[in-house]
Amino acid sequence: MEIFEPNIPNNIVIGGLIPQKYPFVMVDELLHYSHKAVVSSLTISADNIFTKSNTFTEPGLIEHMAQTVALHTGYQFFLLNKPAPTGYIGSIKSVEILKLPRLNDRLITTVTVLHEIMGVTLVNIVVTLSGETIATSEMKTVIAK
Repeated sequence: MEIFEPNIPNNIVIGGLIPQKYPFVMVDELLHYSHKAVVSSLTISADNIFTKSNTFTEPGLIEHMAQTVALHTGYQFFLLNKPAPTGYIGSIKSVEILKLPRLNDRLITTVTVLHEIMGVTLVNIVVTLSGETIATSEMKTVIAK
């Protein structure tokens, strides 16, 4: 298993790894990549469309989780010199939001791939803030054909 520590903070580069475009990009750094996992970050800004009253909302957290999954797939394709595919959330088996982040908080999100077959990926997601778990989810994503 190859492990990469790409540390890619450039939004232009991130924009090439996921299908979402500004102002809908909810990841700003790729911190770690392996075949079975990815770690991303997002610093909550006032201009984020999911920031309301200096708080990042629940839909924003869920979209951030989904985009971290997309970042894993996008980086896989980048390594193969192929464009990032478009995908969508097939299902959310569970989501638990324990705390909402505030303006300028930096989220660190780890996606662990549980199963991947024929464009369908089942993942476990953990979002942390200063080392504290603030949200978890299990999602199934599907690459559009």
